[in-house]
Order: sequence, then structure tokens, then C-alpha cells
Amino acid sequence: MLKTASKTMRSRMLVALVAIATSLGLVTVVGGAQAAARIGGTQVGLEQFWINGCGMPKVKVRAWKRPGNYKTVIMLDGMRAQYDYSGWEINTNIQEMVRSGVNVVEPIGGPASFYTDWDAPSNFNGQQYRYTWNCAITRSLVHALDRRGYRVGRSRKYAIMGLSMGGNASLTIGAQNRHNFDAAGSLSGYNFLSAPGMRTMIRLAMLDVDPKPWNVDSMWPIWGLQWFQNDPMWNIGNMHGMKIFVGSGNGLFGRYNALPNVFDDLFQGSTLEFLAFTQAKAFQAAAALSGLPVMSYDAVGTHSWGYWQDMVWNAKSRGFFR
Repeated sequence: MLKTASKTMRSRMLVALVAIATSLGLVTVVGGAQAAARIGGTQVGLEQFWINGCGMPKVKVRAWKRPGNYKTVIMLDGMRAQYDYSGWEINTNIQEMVRSGVNVVEPIGGPASFYTDWDAPSNFNGQQYRYTWNCAITRSLVHALDRRGYRVGRSRKYAIMGLSMGGNASLTIGAQNRHNFDAAGSLSGYNFLSAPGMRTMIRLAMLDVDPKPWNVDSMWPIWGLQWFQNDPMWNIGNMHGMKIFVGSGNGLFGRYNALPNVFDDLFQGSTLEFLAFTQAKAFQAAAALSGLPVMSYDAVGTHSWGYWQDMVWNAKSRGFFR
């Protein structure tokens, strides 16, 4: 009897909270089947291939190319990257850029990797090999794309963009490999990794990524120089002459926050995005002081795919890939 009453009370509280959120304009109902319809939707120039993992298992890559396109962008995934498809293909339509000038390349896998070369395998979850994602992207992937004719446009260089952990990694990889990249974008990325408290925040986030938990000290030692070497803030000096795009939401609910996800969005998406927002603003302020122009995009929204899709299309419409 008590259990039934408790369940009823929780249900009523849920209904009440959703009703309040809806009345305040915090929740917008969107189609729940959006993600499932993405894969296979764009077949223009689609090819799949594998690249050397630099000591990791081979990395699967799915890419879209069309003759005459003026740019190729490498799109990096987020913390919960899967091994079947990139989250970009599952959850967005950015592959459609191939129809209007931009080739799209999506390396697959690497959950919690930060797309960097780790010091050691993660000993918390029995990882069998050391992540070497920086090598895989800057050497194996770039060389494979060169051989397949993806180095296009006037500059003959690539663009690189990513979301969340892939965002800050994109800025760092681009800045440290200027011979291959002339444009880099961070979407809800953590662009000031060496800021006070960030090591703890990253540590806690990685404990909850499957196959969990991941040990951040296996990635970069707690007081190691890697925290600075992989920090976009400390790489601003190498970004002059590049196109830089920084997008983030403000943590408030917007058009892509659907009813079924309201609690995840509130307790995870809002918190993560507000952190990314503060990091974006700190990075932009430091860039301005150093004379580095930054193309920015501020959204009313949380840490979720709809907003990242909009950011990519916004960058394209403003000439970021030109």
C-alpha cells in the first residue's frame, strides 16, 4: 500500500514538474524518432574505410565526398562515442553539407579518449591498449584522406570540428598541426582545461562513460604538462591565421529539450553546457586580448545534438569553411 502511494506521489510530482516547465516555456516537444532516421539518409559520395590506429586497433572512418567541393572537415565525436557510427551521423544531418560544398569525414570510436595520446591504458576498466588518437588523426587519417583526394580548396588544408571533448581536442589538434589544418571549431568544448577545478570535473565525467569507469590519470598524470599542452587556452598563440569557431549553449532549456528527456537535460545537460559556456567565454576573452578573431555562436540550449547541428550549419552559412 505504501509502495503504491509512493509511486503515485512520484508520478504526480513528475506531471507537476513537467507542467510547470512547459508553462514557463522551458520545454519544447520535438520528434523522438529523429535520430533513428539519420543513418543511411545521405548516400552522396559515401565511403567507409579503416585507418591504422598507431598501436590501437584499426579505426573505422565514414566519409562523404563530392567532386568540386571546396573544403573537407573532420568531425570529432563526444565523450560517449560509439563504435558503429559517429554520433554526428546518428543524431544530425550535417552529412548533407556534402551536397553544398563541404566534404564530411567522421572517425568512429574513442569514448572518453579526448582524442589524445594517453600515457597508459585505463586501469580502472581493464582497457587492453593505450589510446593513441592524436596520432591516428594527425597521421593515419590525414594520410588516408590525402590518398583519397579529400585535400581540396584554395588552401589545400583541412578543417576540424568537434563537440564536447572533441571540441577542445579540435582546437588543440588544429593549432599544433598548422601544415594540415587552417580552421578549427569547438562546440560546447572545454577550452580552458587547466582552469581551477577542471581536472576534478573531467575526472568525475570520465567515471560515468561506458565501458566505465575511465581513469583520467591514465590519460594525463594529474600534474603532468599534458593538461597545458592539450589546453586550447595555452595554444592560442599557435592559432593566429586560422579560422576559429567557438559555439556553446547557456544551459537553459531551448527548442531541442523534449519532454521525455527533461530530467537528464536538467541535471546533466544544463550543468555540462553551463560549464562549456563559461569555458567558451574565458577562451574568447583570452583570444580577443591576443588579437585572435573568433567566430562565436551562443545558443539558448543544453548539452545536446540539436544545438550542435545548428552550430555547424551556422558556421557554414557564415563562411567558416571557405
